[in-house]
Amino acid sequence: MQDLLILLALTFLLGSCSPGNKLNETQGTPPKNFPPTVRAQFQAPRAATLDGNQKARIGMKIWKNESGGKETGLTHWNVGEEFPSLGIGHFIWYPHGFDGRWTETWPEFIKFAQARRSLNIPAVALLSDCPWSSREEFQREFNGSALSGLRRWLATTIELQTDFIMAKSRAALPRIMNAAPASRRGHIKDCYEKVAATANGAYALIDYVNFKGDGTNPREQYGGQGWGLMWVLMEMRPVSGGQAAAREFAAAAKRCLDRRVRNSPPERGERRWTAGWHNRCNTYAAPF
Repeated sequence: MQDLLILLALTFLLGSCSPGNKLNETQGTPPKNFPPTVRAQFQAPRAATLDGNQKARIGMKIWKNESGGKETGLTHWNVGEEFPSLGIGHFIWYPHGFDGRWTETWPEFIKFAQARRSLNIPAVALLSDCPWSSREEFQREFNGSALSGLRRWLATTIELQTDFIMAKSRAALPRIMNAAPASRRGHIKDCYEKVAATANGAYALIDYVNFKGDGTNPREQYGGQGWGLMWVLMEMRPVSGGQAAAREFAAAAKRCLDRRVRNSPPERGERRWTAGWHNRCNTYAAPF
């Protein structure tokens, strides 16, 4: 468990994927292009390194959260959605001509895999757009060579996918502090540090960014209110550190997701996902 207590440093404060937003790892300072008021609220701890076993543990937990840890869940298309979700992190891939409000992460993952010189990337994975235009078409070809090949490759790249999820998480906190209202930054930082003080809280901060994003994308809102990590931290009530903070993070996440459902277009039928979302949030309150 002690190993997981350092995940705050490992996954959020190393810096972002973009060189322009990367934290200075040697000095523990935010990038110079951040506003002074934001820079003043950063003091990154010295980074550590996760070994393969530790990353595998986190990756398997995320895979279980997304699809029960089943290989068939590595290529999935939810009823009522316009796109499939792939990999342990259910990375979104848009069909040609569709421009949704959600951040598309599958092309980002493939670029990440190519940069890491991953071997045997299936040809279909390299396409710029998802080649299946509907869920019906996707389901008809679920056991065909393309999707079967994708699942086999994804099943052999769990550590790579975990690295990608953590790289996405590393970019979250600088963006959150830059995007948040100035009056809420102190509260965000305080809640974040309290949640990160426990192993399950540190895991929660990683998983939630993969689950519902960092909350800084204005398109990922209904009625001007979002549900990503920034919004959960702002939603948290004053609480002491330790397990109390982890429990309040889980409760705040559920409140944000319930608000999302209330604000969502009725035709999306998002209420059907509430139980599963709550179950996932409950894992944040349980000692890791």
